[in-house]
Amino acid sequence: MTAPLGSDPAATMDEGNVYRPRDADAHPPYRHPAYGSTALRAPSLPPVAIGQTLSEITGPGRLPGAEGDDADLTRNARAGGEAQGERIVVSGRVLDEGGRPVPDTLVEIWQTNAAGRYRHPADGHDAPLDPNFSGEGRTRTDGEGRYRFVTVKPGAYPWGNHHNAWRPAHIHFSLFGPAWATRLVTQMYFPGDPLLALDPILEAVPGDEARARLVAVFSLDVTEPGRALGYEWDIVLRGRFETPALG
Repeated sequence: MTAPLGSDPAATMDEGNVYRPRDADAHPPYRHPAYGSTALRAPSLPPVAIGQTLSEITGPGRLPGAEGDDADLTRNARAGGEAQGERIVVSGRVLDEGGRPVPDTLVEIWQTNAAGRYRHPADGHDAPLDPNFSGEGRTRTDGEGRYRFVTVKPGAYPWGNHHNAWRPAHIHFSLFGPAWATRLVTQMYFPGDPLLALDPILEAVPGDEARARLVAVFSLDVTEPGRALGYEWDIVLRGRFETPALG
C-alpha cells in the first residue's frame, strides 16, 4: 500500500503503540452495481459487526501447511524452464498502523501469465498457457517486514462484466497473520495502466486516495540490472492508511 502514491507511509503514520480499528470507509461496499457479480453475492441485510477478541487476533504462531518459500515465479524447477514475458521484481513492506514492520507474515500471490491467462480450469480465455509459469508463489516477511517476489508482469484479460470489459494488469495478494481470522486479501495494480479508470473492481474502492494505495510505485532501486524492472508496494494492515481489501 502506498499512502498516497510515492510517499512513505511509515513516515506519515501515527506514532505510539496504540490499537486503531480498521478504516471501514476505505474498503469497497459489498454491492457495487458496476461490478456485476456483487449483485449475486452481496448480503440482502446489513452485516452484523462482531468485535474481535484476543482469540481472533492471537494464535499459536505459524499456521499448519503455511511453510515453504517459492518467491521466484519465473523459474519452474519441475518443468525445467523459464517463464515467458517481462520479468519484474515486486517488493515492499508489511506494516502495522503505526508504521512498524510486521515480521514473519505469510505473503502469497497469484496472477495471470504474461498473456493474461490464469492456470485454472475455469479460465476460458483463449490466450496461450505458459508451461513454465504456475502463476502462484509464497514467501514470509523478514525482520524488517519486507517481502520480495520475482515474477512476470501479468497481462490484461477480458471478463464478462459488461461489453468489451478488460481487467487491468494486477497481482492478487493474501496475507496471513498469527491466526486464521487475521487475513487480508487484496490486489496490486501497476502505475500508468490506462485500464485502471475503467475497472469496476478498483473503482468500487471509495476515494482516489484509497484507490492509490493499491497501485505500486516503479522503483529503479528494486530493479535488477539487465534482468527485471522493479516495483515497490507497501501493505498496511490497519488504521488510517490501511490497504483496502479487494478479493
